[in-house]
Amino acid sequence: MIVVKAGGNGGTDVEAVCADVAELVRQGEQVVLVHGGSHETNLISEKLGHPPRFVTSVSGFVSRYTDRETLEIFAMVTAGRINKLLVERLQQLGVNALGLSGLDGRLLEGRRKGTLRIVENGKRKVLRGDYSGRIERVNVALLNALLMAGYVPVVAPLALSRQGEALNVDADRVAAAIGAALKAQTLVILSNVPGLLRRFPDESTLIPHIPPEKAQEHLDRYARGRMKKKLLGAIEALNEGVERVVIADGRVARPLLRALAGQGTVIR
Repeated sequence: MIVVKAGGNGGTDVEAVCADVAELVRQGEQVVLVHGGSHETNLISEKLGHPPRFVTSVSGFVSRYTDRETLEIFAMVTAGRINKLLVERLQQLGVNALGLSGLDGRLLEGRRKGTLRIVENGKRKVLRGDYSGRIERVNVALLNALLMAGYVPVVAPLALSRQGEALNVDADRVAAAIGAALKAQTLVILSNVPGLLRRFPDESTLIPHIPPEKAQEHLDRYARGRMKKKLLGAIEALNEGVERVVIADGRVARPLLRALAGQGTVIR
């Protein structure tokens, strides 16, 4: 069982990822593909006159402020255009892909944050009206039914709150939650860098291996920007039973197969 997260930052070679998924399926592997949509959502938001707003939490994590209008744009782009084009490409490659978001069949349920505590221009602030959340439950029965029937689930990062509201959820942590729920052998997180870098953005300073007990230390010491969420998701997945996490380069040829061969930052 392999869970793959393909980056939403515009740097990942999606064609190459789909080709690798098709190759793995031909080899008899079960695969779940989780995708982001941040880059394309930014572009569409700008065109629609509602530009994105990114904020930094008091703990240093960067995230999108998701008011209701932003949520609807995010849903349109990720669960609509991106998800269905991925399904189309996988079907062209002979993969019986099935696209869904965390809303469908209550695949992903979580708690709405509502308010965000952020740091802006050196000052602490509270933002209200946010529609983002954290995953608390994965509908494992639904995923297993799809996998057993021969489908490859392609999952967009939306979830349902306890009150039935749509939520924007972080795709890296969605992949981690799904990997943990399925007890996946490997979680691969593809990005626009080779892995965790000791001196970002110098790509020659790749950290190839992190002992699990040192993962939090590496997050605090080396992770910058979006890499913080990726490493946090990796830690969560390992703590919940995933055997191996690889954070790897999604820009190269055969990105998924290279990651599975250990090219990237491996935490086992």
